[in-house]
Amino acid sequence: MIRTLLTIAGACLALPLLAALQEKEVEYTHGDEALQGYMVWDEAAAAKGKLPTVLIVHQWMGLGDYEKARARMLAEMGYLAFAIDMYGKGTRAESREQARALTTKFRGDRQLMRSRANAALEHARTLPQADAGRIAAIGYCFGGGVVLELARSGAELAGVVSFHGNLDTPNAADAKQSKAAILVCHGAADSSVKMDQVVAFVEEMEATDVDWYMTIYADAVHGFTHFDDESRHDEVADERSWREMQEFFAEIFAK
Repeated sequence: MIRTLLTIAGACLALPLLAALQEKEVEYTHGDEALQGYMVWDEAAAAKGKLPTVLIVHQWMGLGDYEKARARMLAEMGYLAFAIDMYGKGTRAESREQARALTTKFRGDRQLMRSRANAALEHARTLPQADAGRIAAIGYCFGGGVVLELARSGAELAGVVSFHGNLDTPNAADAKQSKAAILVCHGAADSSVKMDQVVAFVEEMEATDVDWYMTIYADAVHGFTHFDDESRHDEVADERSWREMQEFFAEIFAK
């Protein structure tokens, strides 16, 4: 079912204008696995032509309210936002233990991770509002690692943005396959993705011709963009990284 929303981007990053947004639950598949994502767009913008499209990959608990809020924020900026489902229709973590088990399945099998993310990308190309030639992906925590693996798979993407995501990969040489520009937004105080991963990632990228850069935000901890978690949220780093993402999109989509 499609619902019309009159909304302002939530949390600390509200936009001044109201937008008439359409939202829709999207069912698609990866092999035999049924998946359910969420898409949202500004109908007035779509009436003027195909929209540059941004995939959103969820954190380790699964696709939820946080990713949907980010999707609405992107839609208000004129993008078609598609929050994808890595775990399967109806599968969401109810605890940290369940989340760990779900992420381990994919982190232990990067080919599965890449294939599942690519299934969402290919479905996004079929969406009637999508400009198939201008697609990017962003991800949070677990999802940040997923979008980097999507780039390493050689997927046809304009760019990817990892927010406090895992940076490690089993085969660093795969980065040479990336056709996407890469932006990494990382917290200096991230205890989950420590500086040895940062150093290894820099070395991985420097061995390629990939267009990439990283911004490290002082004192920001793992999950610093999560405005629904006061214990982790860093308002300054959140706003700066979101603004940097917007500038990155303006550059890559102009190409």
